[in-house]
Amino acid sequence: MVNAGDMNGSGNLMDFLDEPFPDVGTYEDFHTIDWLREKSRDTDRHRKITSKSKESIWEFIKSLLDAWSGWVVMLLIGLLAGTLAGVIDLAVDWMTDLKEGVCLSAFWYSHEQCCWTSNETTFDDRDKCPQWQKWSELLVSQSEGASAYILNYFLYIMWALCFAFLAVSLVRVFAPYACGSGIPEIKTILSGFIIRGYLGKWTLLIKTVTLVLVVSSGLSLGKEGPLVHVACCCGNFFRSLFSKYSKNEGKRREVLSAAAAAGVSVAFGAPIGGVLFSLEEVSYYFPLKTLWRSFFAALVAAFTLRSINPFGNSRLVLFYVEYHTPWYMAELFPFILLGVFGGLWGTLFIRCNIAWCRRRKTTRLGKYPVLEVIVITAITAIIAYPNPYTRRSTSELISELFNDCGALESSQLCDYINDPNMTRPVDDIPDRPAGPGVYTAMWQLALALVFKIVITIFTFGMKIPSGLFIPSMAVGAMAGRMVGIGVEQLAYHHHDWIIFRNWCRPGADCVTPGLYAMVGAAACLGGVTRMTVSLVVIMFELTGGLEYIVPLMAAAVTSKWVADAFGKEGIYEAHIHLNGYPFLDVKDEFTHRTLATDVMRPRRGEAPLSVLTQDSMTVEDVETLIKETDYNGFPVVVSKDSERLIGFAQRRELILAIKNARQRQDGVVSNSIVYFTEDPPELPPNSPHPLKLRRILNLSPFTVTDHTPMETVVDIFRKLGLRQCLVTRSGRLLGIITKKDVLRHMAQMANQDPESIMFN
Repeated sequence: MVNAGDMNGSGNLMDFLDEPFPDVGTYEDFHTIDWLREKSRDTDRHRKITSKSKESIWEFIKSLLDAWSGWVVMLLIGLLAGTLAGVIDLAVDWMTDLKEGVCLSAFWYSHEQCCWTSNETTFDDRDKCPQWQKWSELLVSQSEGASAYILNYFLYIMWALCFAFLAVSLVRVFAPYACGSGIPEIKTILSGFIIRGYLGKWTLLIKTVTLVLVVSSGLSLGKEGPLVHVACCCGNFFRSLFSKYSKNEGKRREVLSAAAAAGVSVAFGAPIGGVLFSLEEVSYYFPLKTLWRSFFAALVAAFTLRSINPFGNSRLVLFYVEYHTPWYMAELFPFILLGVFGGLWGTLFIRCNIAWCRRRKTTRLGKYPVLEVIVITAITAIIAYPNPYTRRSTSELISELFNDCGALESSQLCDYINDPNMTRPVDDIPDRPAGPGVYTAMWQLALALVFKIVITIFTFGMKIPSGLFIPSMAVGAMAGRMVGIGVEQLAYHHHDWIIFRNWCRPGADCVTPGLYAMVGAAACLGGVTRMTVSLVVIMFELTGGLEYIVPLMAAAVTSKWVADAFGKEGIYEAHIHLNGYPFLDVKDEFTHRTLATDVMRPRRGEAPLSVLTQDSMTVEDVETLIKETDYNGFPVVVSKDSERLIGFAQRRELILAIKNARQRQDGVVSNSIVYFTEDPPELPPNSPHPLKLRRILNLSPFTVTDHTPMETVVDIFRKLGLRQCLVTRSGRLLGIITKKDVLRHMAQMANQDPESIMFN
């Protein structure tokens, strides 16, 4: 520090920002990060570590640890995500069966596990064993009859209501961010938005527990989407242990991209599909290094889940299947029809669900989330119980619909009339006429399909964890199985038709209804989410067969084309826009011929732009400007007369810098001059100490001219992840364009409400 008298001389004034102070470089909640700045900070950090590593062995070891920290984080994410997924699968299996009965030998066994351990189970009655008792058998010693049915029906509803009430209460009290799928918010966070607490430890704990409860309650939702959120919470926890990731928001998002891949890997048992899902669907910035690490995290997660073996079938998912019959070119027509159905269902679902969610947000309905969950659960349980295809868990339903009918299958869907003289291998059973069980199953599936379509619209978006992958796949699988059975019976009874004559002879195994169910599931999931490449890879990883890629591709592409004809938004983008998040989708096209001057602020009739001058404002002036405005930052100019641009100062860093200067630097008072230049300005004698803030000044803010086309500006914001862009003409500041301004302009050009973009 120097005396006031020699301030104008040597210029050796201390810049207190030479030493870092707490919270500098951080962002406020519900604001967007500056990608360029984060990238620059990481480059500086890496350069510093590299130069220090040559000084000593210890510094060299530290540089190696820094380089390997990314792989260690991926390993930890994979281990924890795989473990949590296995625990969730085991708990869901037990609690779903708990609604119908209990195992007397060990109450923590599910129905299947209970009968595995029994020595009195026969192959024909493998679902029945004395150790497993329904509630009616346990309470009133009756397994058949009206009274037993009514008691089981009542207890099924009570258990469902109990699970749902407990779940919504836990979410409401302990972790409000644990509700929903989580993927729309993950996409927004990965694009650079800050939502503090969304990936916190409480959210991880409550989402894991409540996910088990809501899936077990029988609601029309899945655990696959929320598992991505759970995995990202794991990633956020482990990255906080390493300063490389905890102090840089850009690097943090690389970890979260890999964690999302691990989440899909354990959700579907599809490590490669998980990496592609993260790349295609959720990630905003995905460098090659992140691709490798995502693959490693997905691999470790899948290996961990396989080690736990939650389904007891040595597979990663419940509905793993293998088909033994090839598909034929003539079948492409029904596959494409299923793609059309998937696209139409996706469009219907998105429009109806968004309309219902908007109604929930804008009416009194949103004030009663617990009541809404209870009512939807009660309706679901009451309607679902009488139909065997809606009573069971949705994953088990999909597993049965995907299955090929072998000689040992006992499902109603496999109740065909067999030829008593048939002597063929088990895996090569010819097409047969449908029996009464198949016809019963068909109308039950038709009712279940209508019920699933309607109830899913009202279930997705409630204040509980709710995934959309499994309900969408169930809708498609039911439609596909019915189409498959129809084609199979058509080929059997009319094998002399020209379309069947060349490839379906009498006694041949021509049509696999389970394959149609799988194609229908892919089509409906694609119609809702608009996934293509990752969807096909996930589906063929589920089935273990490369032979069926073409039918899956045909259905996925058709469903996307049909759905895109009615609107480009998938369900996750629609929910992002509904919530007003500042998400600049790379898939959106901007074709309007507007200029930067049309979008920048201030506009005509508005107050002039709030700016800082390089060396003529006092601390009090700066504090008053901050207090009277809510801008994220301020351009710094030479003077208000010339308005020649010097740089850009962030609001948060100005506040922190002034606060720390008052605490740590003697002589800084309200009328101290704030300067952003290298040397202090010339001041009269006995003036208070000036405050140098050059270190927080961004000397190279991104600028465009006022005649830059908005198409170029939008592209710059997308590809560089900017928060704001300054508009100049010949070096003179004219205005500013923020990310919110860009999004509002795009909404206005698309005839949407620009005020729906609520956050910065």
